[in-house]
Amino acid sequence: MNGDAQSTSSPCALQLLGPVLPGEPPQPCPELLTEGEAVRYSRLDTINISNPSATLRRYRGQRLLRGTQISKKVFYRRAELDRFIERATEGNPR
Repeated sequence: MNGDAQSTSSPCALQLLGPVLPGEPPQPCPELLTEGEAVRYSRLDTINISNPSATLRRYRGQRLLRGTQISKKVFYRRAELDRFIERATEGNPR
């Protein structure tokens, strides 16, 4: 061991700081996410769909997910994404 208890680049170390965005390298997850970050957070980029961003926008259009417009850009609150995932989980019979 090199004396460091944990490297801050390891996913476990980042999780101690709060939620992380999946990817290499994992990054701390902000409270307000861009569309790309929301796609990664919800893991839409890991399933076989042609346009994960369009899927996220479709969920917003169907009022399944709320976005937050700041100036000309739409962001997603992490808490809103968590609620969306929770509702999707509760409604899924699998």
